[in-house]
Amino acid sequence: MNKPNLYNLTFNQLTQLLTDLDEPKFRARQVWEWLYQKYVPDVAAMANLPKGLREKLDTAVTLTPFHIASEQFSNDGLTKKVLFQLPDGQYIETVLMRYDKRRTLCISTQAGCAMGCVFCATGQMGFFRHLSVGEIVAQVLHFARELAQTGEHVTNIVMMGMGEPLHNYENTLTAVDRLTDPTGFNLGARKITISTVGLVPAIRRYADEQRQTPLAVSLHAATDEERDKLIPVNRRWPITAVLDACRYYVEKTGRRLTFEWALIAHENDTIEQAQALGKLLHGLLCHVNLIPLNPTAGYGGQPSSRERVAAFQAELARYGVSSTVRVRRGIDIQAGCGQLRDRVVSGKQ
Repeated sequence: MNKPNLYNLTFNQLTQLLTDLDEPKFRARQVWEWLYQKYVPDVAAMANLPKGLREKLDTAVTLTPFHIASEQFSNDGLTKKVLFQLPDGQYIETVLMRYDKRRTLCISTQAGCAMGCVFCATGQMGFFRHLSVGEIVAQVLHFARELAQTGEHVTNIVMMGMGEPLHNYENTLTAVDRLTDPTGFNLGARKITISTVGLVPAIRRYADEQRQTPLAVSLHAATDEERDKLIPVNRRWPITAVLDACRYYVEKTGRRLTFEWALIAHENDTIEQAQALGKLLHGLLCHVNLIPLNPTAGYGGQPSSRERVAAFQAELARYGVSSTVRVRRGIDIQAGCGQLRDRVVSGKQ
């Protein structure tokens, strides 16, 4: 029988586990702090626990839900990508990006992805399974442990790695609650961004829950004709439905929404698409992240030139829509989600 993973347990479940092991309830707080504040790699490192309890825990539970299958570092030393292998043989990817004072993690919420976005390496591989709460949280704690060795800490998290976070809604948001728990990892909610390709019912639910974590919607096209080619789920929830849900989110929360736009040369970087996007978003409390495409082996599109990016951004400004051209990181190590997994599995390292 598989032993439960400690990172999957709520504080109450951890308390119950220790009670079942004939231990006093106060031990739960000690274990919780070792997990989420001191980032220990194993139970043996929980120094203030009696040896007998550590032995009981080691027998009853497991801590690390994966092992490192591969690591890559960008030439500039600012980006690191890790491929983790899970016990069932699946792979997930996590990326650490250094920006001045920020240490941002891009984490996965699923093994594979069911959304099928044509330009995304994860979308090209298909869906395998949802990640558990523990598998999501453990990615963050792995890098928190590593950064702590040099006096650094995780400052931001983007759920933009492998998978569609809102497709794995319960586990993703439970992981967010764990990571923002003041008695645990204690990262500010506004430092964690949830990304979605536009799952309309989930966006509305997210708005109703009054979540403080920012929401980013991967739009990538401003007309259904264009978006249908790039994002198959658009056939189920077309742009009108997605934008209605986005307006509902802004009205409900009063929070600014971010739209992600992967600029593909001569595909969705035209002045016509910029104008269509400007008309869609005019008057909405939002911001657009423009990201020149990260090319993948399974898609022939190429990133937009600087000139086309600048022209697209200038056109948005004419409609009063603010935008930022995001700095691409890790291009030399194929840091786009799914790319390292694809190389390892196919043997093309």
